[in-house]
Amino acid sequence: MTPAPDSTPDTARSTGRLVLAATPLGDPRDASPRLRELIATADVIAAEDTRRFRTLAAALPVTYTGRIVSHYDAVEAERLPGLLAAVRDGATVLVVSDAGMPAVSDPGYRLVAAAAAEDLPVTCAPGPSAVTTALVLSGLPCERFCFDGFPPRRSGERRRWLGTLRDERRAVVFFESPRRTADTLADAVAVLGEFRRAAVCRELTKTHEQVVRGTLAELHTWAVSGDVLGEVTVVLAGAEAREAPPVESLVDAVRERTDDGERLKDAVAAVAEAAGVPKRDLYNATLAARD
Repeated sequence: MTPAPDSTPDTARSTGRLVLAATPLGDPRDASPRLRELIATADVIAAEDTRRFRTLAAALPVTYTGRIVSHYDAVEAERLPGLLAAVRDGATVLVVSDAGMPAVSDPGYRLVAAAAAEDLPVTCAPGPSAVTTALVLSGLPCERFCFDGFPPRRSGERRRWLGTLRDERRAVVFFESPRRTADTLADAVAVLGEFRRAAVCRELTKTHEQVVRGTLAELHTWAVSGDVLGEVTVVLAGAEAREAPPVESLVDAVRERTDDGERLKDAVAAVAEAAGVPKRDLYNATLAARD
């Protein structure tokens, strides 16, 4: 009798899998036993920086036999087909970033999305994260928070981004280059006010770890008083609830801007956003005051 053809999909028969693993932020002792095992047994290791991965493996210490491939932003799309093919062929593909969790402001999410689209096995070896580490060290309420990656580099765009956080009630975590930290804090003071509380966390878990807490004005003074070095994570306190003022009390502010030549629509939009009132209500109140 001729055996029936196997109708099991290739992806279901595959023993391959994609594993995203968190690596220590700085102290190798934070590496989990599972991370060590994965490094030792993975068939392919996709590392954001192959040199830093080799340094980590030597520090653990753990011996690896898998093939190492670079997997940073510029080559992420190029590496995708080969890494997916390895998983289809039954290989364990380990994805690691320089520090912390892959795919969180680091390469990885495109690979996960592509693997999930093909129903290939994907799992995670959890561990260190600069986001949660900074939150718990900040001393700020963090039962609700959001992560916003890196701020825009240009001051104008950065101020517009900060404007979206003016009334954000959750704590906000973001990364920043040490070279731009002082400028970002200056913009934050201008947009969010000098008294909004925050924390700057530098070189987390490393020898020179530093957490500076205070108001935005105090943090800006600290940042400009000396060189900010190393990896920087900023935690911004959530905004306190505020009661919107009556729209009639804002009409004079709109009139001052229009008297200076600003279009009524633009003046209403700016004043309404700053006060937290609906633009339509302020526009109607302004027209009513004119009449």
